[in-house]
Amino acid sequence: MDWVQVYDPCGSPFWSTLLAAIPIIALLGLLACGVDAPKSALAGLLSALLVAIFGFGMPAVSALASAAYGACFGLLPIGWIVISAVFLFHLTVMGGQFEVVKRSVAALSPDRRVQALLIAFCFGTFLEGAAGFGTPVAICSALMIGLGFSPLYAAGLALIANTSPVAFGALGTPIITLAKVSGLDEMALSQMAGRQLPLFSLIVPAWLVAVMSGWRGVLGCLPAILVCGGTFAFLQFVMSNFHGPALVDVVGGLGSLIVLAVMLRFWQPKTIWRFPNETVSATVSSQVLTRGKIIFAWMPWVFLSVLVFTWGALKVSLNGGTDNEPNALAGYTKFSLPVPGLHNRIYRAAPVAPVPVGSNRATDPEKAVFEIPWLGTTGTGIFLAAILTAFWLRIPVDEFFRQFRLTFWEMRWALFTIAAMLALAFTTKYGGSDATMGLAFTRTGSLYPFFAPLLGWLGVALTGSDTSSNALFGSLQRITAEQLGLNPTLIVASNSTGGVMGKMIDAQSIVVAAVATEQNGGEGAILRFVFWHSVVLAALVGALTILQAYFLTWMIPQVTNRLLNQ
Repeated sequence: MDWVQVYDPCGSPFWSTLLAAIPIIALLGLLACGVDAPKSALAGLLSALLVAIFGFGMPAVSALASAAYGACFGLLPIGWIVISAVFLFHLTVMGGQFEVVKRSVAALSPDRRVQALLIAFCFGTFLEGAAGFGTPVAICSALMIGLGFSPLYAAGLALIANTSPVAFGALGTPIITLAKVSGLDEMALSQMAGRQLPLFSLIVPAWLVAVMSGWRGVLGCLPAILVCGGTFAFLQFVMSNFHGPALVDVVGGLGSLIVLAVMLRFWQPKTIWRFPNETVSATVSSQVLTRGKIIFAWMPWVFLSVLVFTWGALKVSLNGGTDNEPNALAGYTKFSLPVPGLHNRIYRAAPVAPVPVGSNRATDPEKAVFEIPWLGTTGTGIFLAAILTAFWLRIPVDEFFRQFRLTFWEMRWALFTIAAMLALAFTTKYGGSDATMGLAFTRTGSLYPFFAPLLGWLGVALTGSDTSSNALFGSLQRITAEQLGLNPTLIVASNSTGGVMGKMIDAQSIVVAAVATEQNGGEGAILRFVFWHSVVLAALVGALTILQAYFLTWMIPQVTNRLLNQ
């Protein structure tokens, strides 16, 4: 049975918004109160199903189907990425080479602030650009905890760093998706995002250091912060404005990593900063290592970087090509399964989607096709890196499989949590309650440029993905901008640039960070650690957007105006 979404089931925008928010309040509230993640996620999912079925009138079959669809998506690709990343890390530790990796990073600088910049920001940015979908949080937080960072700081810093690069993550997928959904020019949206996010690429490294050591610590590390953030911001601006969204983070991440590493050969902080009460044994030895030993120890991470980038660049080919141009792998490496009871059964309505005159629903129904790209998913590339690592470190076959079984067993509840949280996100998406919450922001009139990025922030917090948030709210953002006489490209792009700040608090990322740092039951502490940083940074994006809308209009790409007038 077809069903058209209803966005005001209570006949009151306030009460309908409050009803829609119940699952999110339940999930985040329980996490913040210290309830463990599996129970919080299950409570959030059950409340989402009840709200969808009894509050918004969604058919029960479709509601349950959407939850099952989300749970499967949580396991593949998200769960597979996390398992593979943690497994590779465990292999390097077991092989005895991670100690060399720690000492080589300390040889660049024993200062914890600099180490966080190198790993969480520079290397994490590259991983975000190449893969996205939780990869940088999983890898970087595991690396930092191995270096001696406390689990909470390793998780929190990786989450905060994984913000300004996200709009151009996974080879530009969020911006590319936003262009398709909104109907605006892809290059113009890339340029607009590239005229907002570089400012935050300068701020985020300083923010990282301030979280660790206070603003006084920022002054002691200022040259490294400026070089690190400045290099990435410059490359982010140039690539996004003159090349397009695809390679922004890859080039920026590698560039900032190389420039900062070179700088550290000539400059070091006057005072080496470490965490208060950090024991000497937790500090990596500064003993000089031979170049051969360093290269040998870093090869697993070279395998990881090369394969993650290759998988990102060849994703379409590995999945069998396109419908119009299939290759020899078509039909073997990617399977598509329409979700029964959900696929082509749900219709969006106005004003969330364009509706033909005389109709109460959008022309096209919502798709619900579960795709199984077993070869092309990033997790498979990371798992292949783990296999190469096992060969490189001469790990016996039986030990390889034993470690994989242990990793899977240790992560069983984390996988359950990820599945439940994605099930919640998909239930709110197909049930329409996400749009109800989003519509609350559109009633702000002339202040809408401030709230437009917060709508993207909400979307990422709900779905765990800037790409999903753009697909969810991209059309709504354009419709609202045109109704209010605002520049659509600025408003639509701000959905993505504001959304990146929600990446650090989405349930999926929180669980990934907790798993990677082995903090069972620590999801609530991680959420409390990063929540206000997320809110403040999102508000700053809103402040920049409202300035660009009314005062700094010269920053909006002029090509957009021509395109919109055609």
